[in-house]
Amino acid sequence: MEFRKIRMFVEVVRQQGFSRAAKVMFSTQSTISKAVRQLENELDAPLLDRNARGIALTPSGEVVYRRGLRLLAEQGDMERELAELHGLAKGSLVLGLPQIGASTLFAPVFAEYRKRFPGIDIRLVEHGSDELEEMLRAGRVELAASLLPVAEDFEWLPVRHEPLVALLSRDYPQAALGSIRLEALREVPFILFEDGFALNRIILAACRRSGFEPAVITKSSQIDFICKLAGAGLGAAFLPRVVAEQRTSGEVGLVELEDPHTAWNMAVIWRRGAYRSRAAQAWLDVARDLYGGPTAG
Repeated sequence: MEFRKIRMFVEVVRQQGFSRAAKVMFSTQSTISKAVRQLENELDAPLLDRNARGIALTPSGEVVYRRGLRLLAEQGDMERELAELHGLAKGSLVLGLPQIGASTLFAPVFAEYRKRFPGIDIRLVEHGSDELEEMLRAGRVELAASLLPVAEDFEWLPVRHEPLVALLSRDYPQAALGSIRLEALREVPFILFEDGFALNRIILAACRRSGFEPAVITKSSQIDFICKLAGAGLGAAFLPRVVAEQRTSGEVGLVELEDPHTAWNMAVIWRRGAYRSRAAQAWLDVARDLYGGPTAG
């Protein structure tokens, strides 16, 4: 069984389709499809249920996908450890950063890291926190930034604690308040980030605890666009305070959320028990020096 076939199968599941997986892997759809078929033949089990609505994992596919993530991650660990053992490491780090708050929190870390370790090459991957966690599990990034709490298979280094604020046009009476509970926004449309952003999960869970499902008017992955929509009076958007203060002007009111468990707790995370390269450990050391957080998890 080849790692290449497992990697292609895992990517098909992650991308929910053969054509999207082919684009991510710089391959062709026929090559990806052939590799998955060969893997099914080798295992003598169907892994995917292909139907008009797309694809779904079979029970066998669930096992192979779960185990495949671990195998690919272990392969990456092995390659990094062997490279350092034999003196072949080029000094590289693949780092996953979220699209919310990365410039504010991690630009100082990046600058200090480059000063201390100019020979280490850093490749940045930017996605929502949920996507980054899946990439960590698959070994596609070595470290990532995500919102706490995280699953038990991760360890973490706390970086920043910030309250969440609602962004509201001055036309809304709630915009004049210093703080607010989400319940008071029950009748206001919500402007959320695209699926895969952990911030959405925090907001929606808090709404459900308050006994309502918000009316989501639109979603976007662009912070500035979301801020403009809120300023134009389309509804309420949500950001950590430190980000909102940098991205908004006077036409938008920033109202702190009073609901429990709605804080924005950013951390650097990695797979529990995974091998950490010297480049990754150096990044953690710099982040710890700047932010002073103890390792947790």
